[in-house]
Amino acid sequence: MTAIAPDKAASSSSVPRRVVWASFVGTALESYDFYVFAYFAAFFVGPLFFEPLGQFGGTLTAFLTIAIGFVVRPIGAIVFGHLGDRIGRRKTLLITIAIMGVATGLVGVLPPYAVAGWLGAILLVVLRLLQGLSLGGEWGGAILLATEHATPGRRGLYAAMPQLGSPVGSILSAALFLLLTATLPPEALAEWGWRIPFLTAIPLLLVSLYLRWSIDETPVFKAVVREGRRDRIPLGALLRRQPVALIVAVAAALLGIGSYSLMNTYTVNYGVAVLGFSYQDLLVATTIGGLLQLVTIPLFGAWANRIGSARVVAIGAIGTLLIAFPMYFLLQFSTFAILVGTMIIGGILPTLSWAALGGLMSDLFDDDFRYSALSVSYSIAAVLSGFVPAVTLALGEASDNAWWHPGIVLAVMSAVTLAGAIAAARLSPRIPAGTEAIVAEVGEDGTVPANR
Repeated sequence: MTAIAPDKAASSSSVPRRVVWASFVGTALESYDFYVFAYFAAFFVGPLFFEPLGQFGGTLTAFLTIAIGFVVRPIGAIVFGHLGDRIGRRKTLLITIAIMGVATGLVGVLPPYAVAGWLGAILLVVLRLLQGLSLGGEWGGAILLATEHATPGRRGLYAAMPQLGSPVGSILSAALFLLLTATLPPEALAEWGWRIPFLTAIPLLLVSLYLRWSIDETPVFKAVVREGRRDRIPLGALLRRQPVALIVAVAAALLGIGSYSLMNTYTVNYGVAVLGFSYQDLLVATTIGGLLQLVTIPLFGAWANRIGSARVVAIGAIGTLLIAFPMYFLLQFSTFAILVGTMIIGGILPTLSWAALGGLMSDLFDDDFRYSALSVSYSIAAVLSGFVPAVTLALGEASDNAWWHPGIVLAVMSAVTLAGAIAAARLSPRIPAGTEAIVAEVGEDGTVPANR
């Protein structure tokens, strides 16, 4: 592994904090856009854009519009991963966040089927494709912004901080839908109220662009450029040098991503359509779970500093595997307290795997193709996760909505991630490539020596 000598200016303890904020806000916007579309798909896409397909066909097609965005993520990961390893993490992230924010905002002006026939549905799919392309390069870059400014003693915590974007995005989107459902009659919500969450993505985009514009490139990438170690085709270098690590990273990521698709998309629809909960109750329950994650994600990141990111991911996978079936069994009793408990327990344990995922992946790969590696592996896992709502819906239809059918999906994802985490612990070096010089230059405690 090649040691680097990052710019001394980048060693300032204030730099990582500013970078973490820029990473966090970007992932929060990404998550907000995802959950807005997920809530929108669960209740509005079918009736508004796929009305002729009927209730089941419209719901299934709505879930498939979510999956479409995931399907193209690997393409975006290849494109933006290449750019991130060639022109830099910061420049690439400015591009991805701009595409994603604009595409989300445009969903808010689409005409429904009653106004323009299938045109609105076609445009919806096109915008979802653009979202998927941009998201393919967003997460990996945000993680690298944080971890490549951090010393090894803080990598687990810094890698966890961008993951806070997911619960923040979930909270914001759920709170906004709660506000809309509480203040608007159903007719107004279906006619024009659903547009508001998408249009609010524009001001959030401007904030994110400002924060990312104001930060510097990572010292790791600067050193790769300075030492002439950029690969002409980073993906090719990844496949040639670390193909096994790529497979391991995909497996390790499955639960952290897929559990959100299961809990916040399928379970919301399932709770209303089958179990008889109100839409508002489900949004309140998911919001409570999201608020709790604001505390648990940093704690789990700090824990990863002590025992390693791969171990934290494995513990989360084991815990989720153990509670998958009991959790959905209890949900059948249809009380609000059980619903909230399900969302909390079903959120905390997968959150262990989610909080430590960025650290696990960043530790796996060499620095000269790390953006491509994180983006491609994450996007492949996201593709698989994107089909979780549709697969679970089909399984429920085949089993006459037997109580255990979501538990099967959650248990399978947990088992795959457990295997990936165990393999990652064996593959990861003690100090990842590109950080040795940071340790020497800055020190494990993150402070700059006085003689520097």
